[in-house]
Amino acid sequence: MCLGIPAQIVEIVDPEAKTAKAEIGGVRRIVSCALLEGEAQVGEWVLVHVGFALDRIDEERAAETLQLLAEMGEAYERELAQIRETASEAGAA
Repeated sequence: MCLGIPAQIVEIVDPEAKTAKAEIGGVRRIVSCALLEGEAQVGEWVLVHVGFALDRIDEERAAETLQLLAEMGEAYERELAQIRETASEAGAA
């Protein structure tokens, strides 16, 4: 299962390449913000799928979505495990 997961932008890595570091489930990972309109800003929430920030979301929607994902249990935990694995492979943790 592939999920779009809320993440918060914690650092702009390369403004020209439109990459940022986002925190997803306690793991920091480099994501592409190229699909977002305008420039990504530190502190904003985005919906991330396969390494791409697809859309901006507000903090309330992010919290609701994270709660629903946590209630999903195993599927969400598997997705987080994949994120952690790929983050450590890329050295972005």
